[in-house]
Amino acid sequence: MQLAAVILAAGKGTRMKSDLPKVLHRVCGRPMVEHVLRAVKNIALHKIVLVVGHQGERVAECIGGGVEFAFQTEQLGTAHALLQARSALDGFDGHILVLCGDTPLVRPRTLEDLCREHGRKKNAATVLTAILPDPTGYGRVIRFSGGQVQKIVEQKDAGPAELAVREINTGIYCFQARGLFEALANLRPDNAQGEYYLTDIIEFYMSQGRPVGAVSIDDPAEITGINDRCQLAAAEKLLRRRVLDKLMQSGVTVLDPDSTFIDDTVEIGADSVIYPFTIIEGKSNIGENCTIGPSSRLVNAHLGDRIIVQNSVILDSRVGDGCSIGPFAYIRPGCVLERNIKVGDFVELKNSRLADGCKVPHLSYVGDAEVGRGANIGAGTITCNYDGEKKSRTRIGDHAFIGSNTNLVAPVEVGDGAVTGAGSTITRDVPPGALGVARGKQKNISGWAAKKKKTACPDK
Repeated sequence: MQLAAVILAAGKGTRMKSDLPKVLHRVCGRPMVEHVLRAVKNIALHKIVLVVGHQGERVAECIGGGVEFAFQTEQLGTAHALLQARSALDGFDGHILVLCGDTPLVRPRTLEDLCREHGRKKNAATVLTAILPDPTGYGRVIRFSGGQVQKIVEQKDAGPAELAVREINTGIYCFQARGLFEALANLRPDNAQGEYYLTDIIEFYMSQGRPVGAVSIDDPAEITGINDRCQLAAAEKLLRRRVLDKLMQSGVTVLDPDSTFIDDTVEIGADSVIYPFTIIEGKSNIGENCTIGPSSRLVNAHLGDRIIVQNSVILDSRVGDGCSIGPFAYIRPGCVLERNIKVGDFVELKNSRLADGCKVPHLSYVGDAEVGRGANIGAGTITCNYDGEKKSRTRIGDHAFIGSNTNLVAPVEVGDGAVTGAGSTITRDVPPGALGVARGKQKNISGWAAKKKKTACPDK
């Protein structure tokens, strides 16, 4: 059947206590409304309409193309929100899937089942329901004795008998497009909230003798809505487990899912192992046979195969095959590490490129630098890349050896195969194959220690 989708995402989300529109709060690395969009895009659709209101331009800018936007300038209820999609669906004569933008856990399969049952039964409307142990806060689905849907009653308008019902409305529907918007326009806000409820159309259709059906969901967690930060955290936990399960089923070892945090946007290759207390975010992708963690954080990091990362942070950088990072390394944005590179403990890199096989074993800062193949950078080395006004680059040639505690004052170049003496402050280029030494001449003063002691502790 021909199908369109309308996603209602116009609410302010006041309980989030945030300047950010509710549907843009992230769950597992994506805005929650993006999860909903991804679910509906798995179904063959004629069109997707996103109804926005509060900071609608900001939501539209975040979502981008592939969606048509309708604006609800006044938040007058769910029926009023759906009515705003009327012009976008003018002339459409198929069926309309309606869902909310704050239900990021809904699965494509569930939506497909709803639409299939709707089409099979030729209903005017079909509502997705769930049976909850505690239905507090949800509209109750009231059925006739034969099981057919009679009406949906919101919590604030329900009587004692209706409140005892545990079958709830999930806020997800499938409607015949024909006559839908005319029916919406005839609804009245006769309820405690004074709003136009989309649920009222069910009772309206029943009064017109039009068939209304229901499909009950197998996993009620899918329809979890998000209205505050507590619910946001609960949804994050559920979706994160889905992400980890998918990774484990694809051949990734996650030693402790309860202490591992990986965004839905991340890709990891088979036979990689993720240790506890590791966070992998953004558009990170990790190759095969890697070992990540424990206690590491990767954001928009692109890693090849056979890489080890221990207790380290990698941000917006690329790491090639066979590299070893950490423990306690900090790789800041703009770094490119080629293959088989060692970046050891307490090393910081920033906006630098390291060629194949070079080593920065420990206790060094390399910023705004080009490091050649097979170069070795001794402990305590720093590139002095900032002079208070501008940043300059340091270039270290292939197979160069930088002695411990060398200061490389940029702009400066150490040529291929060159060596710097330990403790040097290099301010001029060192030619290929040369030794650069820049330190004060040592002077030994005989007997100084005894004289100092006598002066400090005179005899009484």
